[in-house]
Amino acid sequence: MNYRAIFNILGSVLLIEAGLLMIPIIVAGIYQESAGIYFLITGAICAALGLILKLVTKRNHNFYAKEGFFMVALSWIVISIFGALPFFLSGYIPSYIDALFETISGFTTTGATILTDVEVLPKCLLFWRSLTHWIGGMGILVFIVAILPSAGGDNMHLMRVESPGPSVDKLVPKAKHTAFILYGIYVLLSLMMFISVILGGMSVFDALTTTFATAGTGGFGNYNSSMADYSATLQWIIGVFMVMFGINFNMYFLILAGKLKEGFKITEIRRYLEIIGVATLLIVLCTHNMFDSLGDAIRNVFFSVASVITTTGFATTDFNLWPMFAKAIIVVLMLIGACAGSTGGGIKVSRVILAVRMIKEQIRAFIHPHVARSTKLDGNVVSKDVRLSLSAFFMLYLILMFGSFIIVSIDNFDFETSFTSVATCISNVGPGLSKVGPSGNFAGFSILSKFVLMFDMLAGRLELFPILMLFSLRTWRRR
Repeated sequence: MNYRAIFNILGSVLLIEAGLLMIPIIVAGIYQESAGIYFLITGAICAALGLILKLVTKRNHNFYAKEGFFMVALSWIVISIFGALPFFLSGYIPSYIDALFETISGFTTTGATILTDVEVLPKCLLFWRSLTHWIGGMGILVFIVAILPSAGGDNMHLMRVESPGPSVDKLVPKAKHTAFILYGIYVLLSLMMFISVILGGMSVFDALTTTFATAGTGGFGNYNSSMADYSATLQWIIGVFMVMFGINFNMYFLILAGKLKEGFKITEIRRYLEIIGVATLLIVLCTHNMFDSLGDAIRNVFFSVASVITTTGFATTDFNLWPMFAKAIIVVLMLIGACAGSTGGGIKVSRVILAVRMIKEQIRAFIHPHVARSTKLDGNVVSKDVRLSLSAFFMLYLILMFGSFIIVSIDNFDFETSFTSVATCISNVGPGLSKVGPSGNFAGFSILSKFVLMFDMLAGRLELFPILMLFSLRTWRRR
C-alpha cells in the first residue's frame, strides 16, 4: 500500500473541500446569516489538515488499483466527516451522528434525511446541503483527475471506482482528458437546467439548489413539500432533466462528437427509456382516479417514476398512498436504478440487461449443452471476468441488503419501513415507503441503524466493493 500517494491525494481532497466550503459563506453574506461563520471554521480546519498532508508527503508514481479503491473509499468518508461540521456546529442538527447521516446522504446523492422541518435551516446550510449532491454526483476525485497534475500511476483506477456504474471507459486516450470531458458535460447539463427552471419562474436560489440536487440525482429540497408546490411547468422541466441525468454520459459525448445515431443505439439507454415509459403507463392505469385529471396523473406519475429510477428522490405526490401494485413497481425501479456512467444509483440498467441475457444463455445451454454460446451487449462479447464480477456484485448486493435489513429490524418498525429504508439507502434513492416515504424521514431510527444505513449509502455509491476493502487486513499491508 502506497500511503504517501494516498495521503498526498487526501490532502488535495481536503484542500478542495476547504475551497468548496467558502461558497456557502458567500450565500450567508448575501442573506446576512450568522451561520456562515461555521463554514469558515470548518474550511480552515480542512485547509490546515490538507496543507499538512501535502507538506509531509510527496507525490509518488507507484499508484495502482488497490490504492485507487482504498483512496476513493477513504476520501468519501473524510469529506463527509468534515462536511457535517457546519450542520453540527451551528446547532441546527444537534447530534453529530445525525449531521453525519445528512452529509453522507448528501455526498452519496441519496437524499435520505433526518430533518423533520427542513424549512427552518438558513439558506447557507440549505445551499451546502444541495451542493453536496452536485459534488458527489460526478465525484470529487474525478474533479481532481481533471484539474490537477497527475498523481502518478494509472488515474483510471480512480476514475473506474469514483464514477457511478459497472465500468468507466476512456472517452479519449488520457484519463485526465476523459475526466475533463465528463465534468464538462456535467456542467453543461447543469447550466441548461438552471436556465430552464429560471425561465420557468423559479427563484435564483431555488434554481441553484434544485439544479445541484437534480444533477447529482440527490433529491434534497428546500421545502417540506419537496417539489409539490412548484408549478406543473417546473415539475415537467425537473422530471425531464432527472431522466437526462440518469442517462449514460457516453451518449452525450457521442452527440457532441456528431454521432447522434450511435448514441441512441446504446441498448442500455433504449431499455432505460422503455422502463420509464412502461412503468409510467402501468401506474397511471391504476392511480388515475386518485388525481384531479388524467393530465395531473400522467405528470405526477412520470415525475415519481423519473425520480425513483434515477435515484433522485424528489416528490410531487406521496406514492406511499398508492395501491400496492404501484408501490411494488416503485420498489422495483428503486432497485434497478439508472444507467451506468450516469450520476444515478441503483443496480444499473446495464447490469440488469446482462443478468437477463446470462440467464437466457444458461437456459439455452441446458437445452443444447454442446453449442458454444456467448453473452453480448451492443455487439461486444461480455468477457468471463465481467460475468464473474456481475455475479459477485449481485450476490454481495443481496447479502448487504438482507444483512442490513435484519439489523435495522431491531428497531421494530413495520416491514415496509425496515426493508425500503435499506433498499433506498443502498440504491441511493432517498424516500422509501411507510415511515420513510416521501412525507417521512429517518429521524426515528436508532444510532445503530443510522450507522448501518450510512454504510449502505457509501457502499451503494461506490459500487459495494471499495468500501468493503477498508475492512480487509490485506488492504492495509504495504505490499
